[in-house]
Amino acid sequence: MEKILTDKLITDKLEAKGYLEYHDIDSKWELLEKHFECEVTDAFTNTSKDFYCYTETTADGYEVWIATNDIDSPCISEDVYYYDNDLSDAIVEAIVNGEDMYVDDLDAQYFMDAVEEAYGQMVNNIKEEIENELIEKGYEYENRDEATTEMV
Repeated sequence: MEKILTDKLITDKLEAKGYLEYHDIDSKWELLEKHFECEVTDAFTNTSKDFYCYTETTADGYEVWIATNDIDSPCISEDVYYYDNDLSDAIVEAIVNGEDMYVDDLDAQYFMDAVEEAYGQMVNNIKEEIENELIEKGYEYENRDEATTEMV
């Protein structure tokens, strides 16, 4: 009997591992912490973190966002954001790099967007791992040209 590799087979294995169930933001974050071995807190302590995301006010009263790996010396041209819509990209990078983080507003949309994006990346990485494991076990796509699609 031929072992046929299908997207449904991969999806079933993802579901069996609990990655395709509906998860709220807290459940997604718990899975991300476990998978990428990272932590996040909104409590600023003297404990050193790998990544910091917080707001500051400029001398003339504007609010800017800082996303940096060096809290003592952020790089103005790389770590300071005038708008918060690009912060999620910096946070996603910190998550997938397994960095322990301080984020001053865990309820902010940019943090929630980062969790959603990182969760999608995680699910797709796990999908690839499952696919590779099945191929190693002798499964093959029925049609060699069949391309897999992203799960999230």
